[in-house]
Amino acid sequence: MTNAAQKSPFADFEELLQLLPMGSEQAVEEVRKRDAQLTKPAGSLGELEKMVEFLARWQEKAQPTLNNPMVAIFAGNHGVTAQGVSAFPAEVTAQMVANFTNGGAAISQICAVNEINLRVFELALEVPTGDFTQEAAMDDKTCAATVAYGMEAIAGKPDLLCIGEMGIGNTTAAAAIYAGLYGGSGDAWVGRGTGVDDEGLKRKADAVDRGLALHREHFETPMDVLARVGGREIAAMAGAIIAARHNKIPVIVDGFVATSAAAVVHAANPLAIDHCIFAHQSAEAAHANVLKKLGKAPLFDLGMRLGEGSGAAVAASIVKTALHVHENMATFEEAAVAGQNA
Repeated sequence: MTNAAQKSPFADFEELLQLLPMGSEQAVEEVRKRDAQLTKPAGSLGELEKMVEFLARWQEKAQPTLNNPMVAIFAGNHGVTAQGVSAFPAEVTAQMVANFTNGGAAISQICAVNEINLRVFELALEVPTGDFTQEAAMDDKTCAATVAYGMEAIAGKPDLLCIGEMGIGNTTAAAAIYAGLYGGSGDAWVGRGTGVDDEGLKRKADAVDRGLALHREHFETPMDVLARVGGREIAAMAGAIIAARHNKIPVIVDGFVATSAAAVVHAANPLAIDHCIFAHQSAEAAHANVLKKLGKAPLFDLGMRLGEGSGAAVAASIVKTALHVHENMATFEEAAVAGQNA
């Protein structure tokens, strides 16, 4: 057998995850120089100042921009819904995709008021992934092709990428990914998602446990976990994160499900999500534990659990505010205000 024939479908992504641009410290220093001249006490805008530094580092620009911020929603359907893990039927995925594009969803309005581009990527909604309690969610080639598709989300050259998702059943898939990466049983990772009752919560935990029992021996790499128990939208978000890193695009990650894509990338190389901000701590209880494992602090906790990039878009509005202030505040010299005494 030739080496080419033996090559894993994930080999190219694994290579990209080891050959990472590390951002520009020089750009950060230039931002700090301007910040020191602005009419405020040093450090008084706290995290807002750090957001501008973050943009500068990962865009590698001393004067970062937000001319083309984008929310990318990836939508997929899940075979595991056959196990009664969701309060809504699978057809709601396609119905909500239409709602996004027609402007009727929360994310549509958040993007509209904050002048953020919204793009929706449908991932074979008519072909759900395999029910991972019975078979692999995706074979390796399908998973790899979906990661590659997600990488194309940056084709429009956004200068900030916010990732979100839509997919009935995908909180169960995300919980299974976390259990596959970090260990533990289903009940440690599942939550109520779209609002399942107590019996539904038990079915979710049971589905995760059965999926782990079926696939655990195949979990050799993080990508294997993604293929076996994940979803197309999660694979595509992982691809978008990887592509953004290599194209100098900072990323804002939404909630519980979007974070599972980042967790896969992080498990392959912990440095590979340094260009990511995590928007919020989801009301899904396990999300706090995941963020701790990733070493990331959320920007805010508003009790959100909607998905669809809603938290990431709100976070983007804060980042836009931070950059606007940095660019438009007067310096001490411009305002004829005495600076701090030496």
